[in-house]
Amino acid sequence: MSVSASSSMPRRRLERAGSPDMQTWVTCAALAVLVIAAFTTSGFASLPNLIALTGTLSLIGCVAVGMTFITLSGNIMSFSLGATCAATAMLVAYLSGHGFVLAAGAGLVLAMALTAAQGLLIGVFRANPLIVSIAFLSLMLGVAQYIAGGQSIYVHADALNLLKGRLAGVPIPLLVFLGAVVAGEAVLRLTKFGQNVILVGANIDAAVVAGIRPWSTVAGSYLAAGLFTGVSGILLAARYGSGSMEFGVGFDYSAISAVLVGGTAIGGGHGSVLRTMAGVVFIGVLQSLLLLHGLDVQYQYLFIGLIVLAAILLQSRRGRR
Repeated sequence: MSVSASSSMPRRRLERAGSPDMQTWVTCAALAVLVIAAFTTSGFASLPNLIALTGTLSLIGCVAVGMTFITLSGNIMSFSLGATCAATAMLVAYLSGHGFVLAAGAGLVLAMALTAAQGLLIGVFRANPLIVSIAFLSLMLGVAQYIAGGQSIYVHADALNLLKGRLAGVPIPLLVFLGAVVAGEAVLRLTKFGQNVILVGANIDAAVVAGIRPWSTVAGSYLAAGLFTGVSGILLAARYGSGSMEFGVGFDYSAISAVLVGGTAIGGGHGSVLRTMAGVVFIGVLQSLLLLHGLDVQYQYLFIGLIVLAAILLQSRRGRR
């Protein structure tokens, strides 16, 4: 290969990296169509629907922010974040009589402990991330069934009322979600750990050569996922005034859908929390529209599944270029 040819290759890569790719254009176009459909659908702009929508965006959004770290690190997704969120809600509800700070703190510790344990197994022993998450899902469901007997645990009095209010007219849960987005993006873009997550996800061998310890980065990614999932668990307990393992059903599916639709590469190493936020809005608005049009949950999963499949195909096309 000539010198001129070899020198032009990095230039073409930079040009391609600096310009929006096909998936970005398709996502923007789909968002535009969705916005038009939303505001031409009767009932979408009503206050009750918008309040319900912001609540859904906040719960799924925080889990999706956590899922972004797992996907970026090259571990695809976790099937146990929904159960982690529900278990956190149960513990927060159980301890709510001792005050908000203790209950919320214990919930975050539980969530981070559950995901960090998975991260260590995956990072140190190179265990399959999907199998590990399924094992922890079963473990959490079994332990919760044994402790709670399948019953819901109710929040004590008005212990979590702080999270039900508004600030300058904006629901507190939505502000918490936006804060999670800012914090997650800052960690990825402004810290060495965030850079390590992206490098490990992009090329683990290159990361080792660069002096990065992949196992600690993977464990840290899962720890971060637990932190943001724990926040969602606290919001979940506040919203419903109770905690139950049934509350987290479907959260994993919605979260990974938002991550992939937002443009984060399923193989890791490319993406951002801001992209995930766009994916969360897309999935949340789509679910709301389908519900307003009277479609059952099964049809909602069908539509979202088709959209996720399209996102994966677009990623595959980009990867072959």
